[in-house]
Amino acid sequence: MRLKPLASAFACAWASFGLSLPVAAPAAAQQRPDSQAQLIAKRNAIENELEQVAVVDRKVMVKMRDGKLMAADIYRPKGAGKVPIIFSRTPYNFNFWDVKLGAPRDMTRELEAVKHGYAYVEMQERGHFFSEGNYDILGMPLSDGSDELKWMSSQPWSNGKVGTTGCSSTAEWQLAVVAQNDPALATFNVQGFGAGVGKVGPYYEQGNWYRGGAVQMLFISWIYDYGIQNQTRPLFPHSTSQADLVNASHFYDLAPQMPPVDWDKAFWHLPEKDMIKAVGGAPGIFETHMPVATGGDMIARAPNDPAWYKGGLWNEKLKVSKPGLWFMSWFDVSVSPNLAAYNEVRRAAPKAVADQQYAIIAPVLHCAYARASEHTMIGDLDVGDARFNYNDLVYGWFDHYLKGEDSAVLAKQPKVMYYVMGANRWEKADTWPPAGATTQDLYFTSEGEANTLYGNGKLVDAAPAADHPDKFVYDPENPVPTFGGGGCCQGSAVKFGSYDQRPQETRNDILVYDSKPFEQGTEVSGPITVTLYVSSSAKDTDFTFKVIDVYPDGRAFNITENIQRMRYRNGYDKPLAWMSPGQTYKVTFQPIDTSYYFKPGHKLRVDVSSSNFPRFDRNLNTGGNNYDEAKGVIARNVIHHDGEHPSKITITVVPNAELVGGAATGKGG
Repeated sequence: MRLKPLASAFACAWASFGLSLPVAAPAAAQQRPDSQAQLIAKRNAIENELEQVAVVDRKVMVKMRDGKLMAADIYRPKGAGKVPIIFSRTPYNFNFWDVKLGAPRDMTRELEAVKHGYAYVEMQERGHFFSEGNYDILGMPLSDGSDELKWMSSQPWSNGKVGTTGCSSTAEWQLAVVAQNDPALATFNVQGFGAGVGKVGPYYEQGNWYRGGAVQMLFISWIYDYGIQNQTRPLFPHSTSQADLVNASHFYDLAPQMPPVDWDKAFWHLPEKDMIKAVGGAPGIFETHMPVATGGDMIARAPNDPAWYKGGLWNEKLKVSKPGLWFMSWFDVSVSPNLAAYNEVRRAAPKAVADQQYAIIAPVLHCAYARASEHTMIGDLDVGDARFNYNDLVYGWFDHYLKGEDSAVLAKQPKVMYYVMGANRWEKADTWPPAGATTQDLYFTSEGEANTLYGNGKLVDAAPAADHPDKFVYDPENPVPTFGGGGCCQGSAVKFGSYDQRPQETRNDILVYDSKPFEQGTEVSGPITVTLYVSSSAKDTDFTFKVIDVYPDGRAFNITENIQRMRYRNGYDKPLAWMSPGQTYKVTFQPIDTSYYFKPGHKLRVDVSSSNFPRFDRNLNTGGNNYDEAKGVIARNVIHHDGEHPSKITITVVPNAELVGGAATGKGG
């Protein structure tokens, strides 16, 4: 996956976006609104300062082993001799000239890197903008990474050491390249990188394409909105000189201008495989009608298709032996495979390398680290002061591993630093989950009427003796709409974050189960696993859950969510498992991680249903391919809960959390 990072002082400082050139503001700018004139003046000032301290070399075309040229912009300190390199590679636009604005783009991150004594190299991924070749959503050929590292480290101004950095698409290629163990690559910094993780442990998300076997629909809008699969695109001749490319960059940034799409409507199109075609998008890597050799079968691949293990996705068989600085967030697209990758690297690497892996898990949306404030808002939930000086840590990290210097900042950094929402504090640990954490089971029960928040669903300490099944109807034509949660890149169709769920919980197809109020504050930090015993009238269907914090006044803020497609309940590398009417099946969802403090008097709630759309695609319940079907059937689904069918949620509890104060508050109180 390639997700667009959110703009922020830090995220933008490291996720390669927008570059600029020292050019005076045009006279026309004098007639523009004051705010735009001020912006142009600021950018010109930064660019002029950069010109004073840096050697600037733009539109350098770097040849890969197959002869294709990749575009790079290079900034390095004047008169510094051989210097280490901070390397940022991206599929997004970093043309130095803002064609619309008629001025340089913001050059703050390049200037900052140079002032810290680094060469800053930004390179365009294959198949985008000024770089040649064809793009593959699975990642560029790993040889591109090796060729780029070899080229950078062999430059006369390089000290031979390179560190990678970036968020989202600018991070997702890194792990697989790191695993190639190229000598020039000294260290890496991955941020919001879940779409670069293929299979790890129980997770077969394959770059966040799937969750529990359901398609994460953000890719459909992302592929279209950013022109990702547009391989028919303007290109300059292979022999165009660097000077001509730099000059042309003032007039053409080659950014695709996709006609706007109302995804709130477009996501409803069936069959799913034609969704991009239906909005006028170009054919390419998404649709099944494209040749397999071009990667054009994405939507048709099962979670364990061998094609996922080719290309640039990292998986647990690829060993990492470099020091790593890992940034994650609780409301990103998928934090648990990221944490699993971090743990797997620490497990599989030699001890010296395992001890050089550091993780930070923030309470923000995708790549929004620097958007944390004194009152950090995740949707409507205020999780307090979550600010952290990422910039100091990143430069302390690079100073240590690229320059060989001692770093006071790094010396104080724990192996795992995570933010406890609800208690609203940063916490330290040596491992994830934190040492001393234990599991606790809460069992589902009801009198057979858990439907809606007005029902009688409960979470109790022991499985009930008698089964009073809870029934609901899942109609693919009327799915439960996505309301909050972790995610990215779905335009106005989805509001990500944490919101009061009560408006949705009046739906009869949502089962609601509440614990009794916590007598003491309880920190839930680690994986959450839900096990359900279910039956259905359909051959295949989905089950979903949300974990929610219920306030004493009734407000109910979502914390995390998950989904499981029943055909994959026995495993993604096993034969598909269909359902038969009248039979009961056990399904255990993949673990989903969080860190949340339940205050005394609050309750833990679990909502169960069969859809969360368009966060995830709809199961049409037919047992067919799903992606090529235009009509579904209604599923009559049942949750069982008794001694023989102990449906439950298993939470990970950190002891002594009740001694910690603090509270999360919804907007306005």
